[in-house]
Amino acid sequence: MEKNSPRIIRSWAMYDWANSVYPLVISSAIFPIYYTSVTQTKDAAGVVHDTVQFLGMEFKNTVVSNYALALSFLIICFLSPLLSGIADSRGNKKRFMQFFCYLGATACAGLYFLTGNPSSFSTGILFIFLASLGFWSSLVFYNSFLPEIADNENMDRVSAKGFSFGYIGSSTLLILCFLFLADFDKDNVPDIPAMLGIKSMGEATRWCFVGVALWWIGFAQIFFLNIKEKKRAANGESVLKGFHELRKVFNQVQKDRSIKTYLTAFFFYSMGVQVVMLVAAYFGAKLLEMPPGKLLPVILIIQFVGIAGSLLFSRISKWKGNKFALSITLIVWVGICIGAWFDAEYKSETGFFILAFFVGLVMGGIQSMSRSTYGKLIPENTQDTASFFSFYDITEKFSMVIGLFLFAWVEQHSPEKGMQNSVLVLIVFFVLGFILLQPLKDKRLKEYAD
Repeated sequence: MEKNSPRIIRSWAMYDWANSVYPLVISSAIFPIYYTSVTQTKDAAGVVHDTVQFLGMEFKNTVVSNYALALSFLIICFLSPLLSGIADSRGNKKRFMQFFCYLGATACAGLYFLTGNPSSFSTGILFIFLASLGFWSSLVFYNSFLPEIADNENMDRVSAKGFSFGYIGSSTLLILCFLFLADFDKDNVPDIPAMLGIKSMGEATRWCFVGVALWWIGFAQIFFLNIKEKKRAANGESVLKGFHELRKVFNQVQKDRSIKTYLTAFFFYSMGVQVVMLVAAYFGAKLLEMPPGKLLPVILIIQFVGIAGSLLFSRISKWKGNKFALSITLIVWVGICIGAWFDAEYKSETGFFILAFFVGLVMGGIQSMSRSTYGKLIPENTQDTASFFSFYDITEKFSMVIGLFLFAWVEQHSPEKGMQNSVLVLIVFFVLGFILLQPLKDKRLKEYAD
């Protein structure tokens, strides 16, 4: 496959356009608001109760969803090395990517069946689990194509382009959903939902989840049709070959001080980054009690500022190197967490908007820089890029398992301040990530800096 080809790069980036509707609409924006509303009740005195029954036990509503996500990440940690090793040995990464793409998208459509009826709650949690499993597993294979389509000199730019496409594509669908839901009430039903026979806001919201599935599968075809991979001869030892490739990569990582140092730092700061992505909307909806009409514009701010942020930190990386760019984002993240704690204390919507701006600024930057930094550290001319990126994925997913578990555990055991106290845990993650990143020194991360 030709490297640095504009057509190939655009086709690759279009999968970011396609699948980013999951982390935005499902993980960050509309679904968290909907989930919170259908799992909360008010008593006669107007007091809100956010507990649910699951597996015969009582939990806070967001704790159950966070535990389900953590379980999906734990399974991915064990599943992705095997699958990526097999994919590398047989040259069918794209086929695995297609399977998980379709699994995740179908599960998003399945969220249509999560209603306010308590009997639908367990089914909804299952689809939350499957959607997460499909999305994150497909990324293992998607990311592994990055070193195949771009050389080191262009990797930061191409990675940033992918995230930019993702922000634009997902924001486009979110705006369409927002317009679809705008001013929906019993006395003023918009024309389009009325034409479709939609009678309630809840039903209209659930149709947005179906829209996510159609968008994700539809635009993913651009990647699947235009990105080619070199086929390798299949043999009966494919499964054993997968474990062999995994062991070989593990040995290379152990010997490479730069990759070890980077992955250790990445492990800790990813706990914070990914948890923020997954709980930001729950934070606004539960602690600040922001209505959807105010919360959705905040999410859009994060998206559009994120486009600029990914490009900004790509420039900073070119100027001062990857480690410098990542260090700046981590310092900002610590400030964001401190601000979030005080914002929850004083329940300031203005403060939440300010925090959203800075989250967007560093969210795109740290994700783009993390992917391209690791891509640069992978040995050149390696053919098992999927196995290398499975290590990257395992590191990220284990960090998300621990991060989500600790965040949910602190919330469950903090009767008064709950999620507000959980934010303090994130500060520790970002500080440790910053400290552990500083010993990283590798000419591959600085040779293209001016």
